[in-house]
Amino acid sequence: MAEAIFRARLGEVFQTIASAGVHADPHGGPVDARAAAALARHDYALERKWRSCRVEPEQLGRYDLVLAMEAEHVQALRKKAAPEHHARILLLTDFVPEMAGQDIPDPYFGPVAGFDAVIGMIERAAQDLLKQSRAGRLRLG
Repeated sequence: MAEAIFRARLGEVFQTIASAGVHADPHGGPVDARAAAALARHDYALERKWRSCRVEPEQLGRYDLVLAMEAEHVQALRKKAAPEHHARILLLTDFVPEMAGQDIPDPYFGPVAGFDAVIGMIERAAQDLLKQSRAGRLRLG
């Protein structure tokens, strides 16, 4: 969901937007139907036939910014990354002052409404990230 939202809202700022998971399906599973439906309800489209993939260590040095949904994921990604890339691996909510340090919950095991709630959280983080970028306050690792 974050990839679709970021492409729509931050494509003008970031040349490359991609997503991968710490615990993603190693066989490249499709997007969850509930997530796709929630994205459609919020007028977001997946630009390609999206398949899950796991984060590989070499990817972590390729991007200026690597955002995680949960603090546990930040720790796992930093363990995979070379030390010089640790500063670019951040929690997505750290860009939203009133949400800083909070995890974005995984809606997979909850009700459908959880997907809509997560979209709202991601939209807020994208909005604040865009503001910081435009104001020149975004310092990339």
